[in-house]
Amino acid sequence: MTNVEPASPAWDRITFETGNMGGRACLREPRITVTTVVSLVAEGIPTEEMLADHSELEPDDIRQVLGYAARLAREEVLPT
Repeated sequence: MTNVEPASPAWDRITFETGNMGGRACLREPRITVTTVVSLVAEGIPTEEMLADHSELEPDDIRQVLGYAARLAREEVLPT
């Protein structure tokens, strides 16, 4: 049995699962990585096209992934 951990209560659609996708952040279902969704957005793929190509995706999945990515981008890197 694998352990599924949500990223945080605010990110209830995003999980880290040991043994799935190398432990990367994924949407809990359909097991699409956060990186994949962010990459599609960066490539300019419209939301409607993403939803048509991945019928298991929901608009809230995409919004949550982008919010999660934005939160990660706000993290500070301290000089060493």
